Amino acid sequence: MSGLTAPTPALPVSPLQLLVCLGNPGSRYQDTRHNAGFLVAERLLACHRHQPAPWQPDNGQLFLVDIGPRQLLLLKPMTFMNSSGEAVSSVAQHVAVSPSNMLVVCDCLDLPLGRLRLRKTGSSGGQKGLASIIQELASQNIPRLRVGIGRPQSTDTDIIDYVLAPWTSAEKTTVAQVVTAAANMVALACQEGLDIAMNRCNAWSADNINAIVQGETDVDKV
Repeated sequence: MSGLTAPTPALPVSPLQLLVCLGNPGSRYQDTRHNAGFLVAERLLACHRHQPAPWQPDNGQLFLVDIGPRQLLLLKPMTFMNSSGEAVSSVAQHVAVSPSNMLVVCDCLDLPLGRLRLRKTGSSGGQKGLASIIQELASQNIPRLRVGIGRPQSTDTDIIDYVLAPWTSAEKTTVAQVVTAAANMVALACQEGLDIAMNRCNAWSADNINAIVQGETDVDKV
């Protein structure tokens, strides 16, 4: 066996081909809770080399994004949230990508702000954009990364008004942490696969990060 060299380890196999980040187009909705998916898209585009895809759908913005040695398609539907499936279906047919090779990033009322949840399949959980995609693709086997926005503290607040309202000043620091973490989880899923990303993502919490930082600050004061 002498003289033989070990084979170069292969890159981990990732089936992720299309990232779909949900939100509503237009400056009116730019900083609203319902646009958490768009914020993650903007973070990824700011951190990774990218270019517009050669083919563009009529109802969305499609980018080619370089994440490490891999290239990912990133779609921002321009259909408004409740019709997101129309843009996703158009791209899926054009590039021949199956639902299981997508990842949808969307806001989630049932997760508190500061938490993320990555799952490979399931129902829409009431998220209208995800529901539209499930209906158009006739499949629930669509991986999704939910970004927690929490529910309104007052039961008198209408849900639609809440999700279409801008982040409060008290929320913005946590929002920035969550968006950065979500973008990192997408990159991890692209390079190392959904299972590894899922394990790390579902254990992540902005509260844990802040507790560590606070602990380090307290030690510095001793």
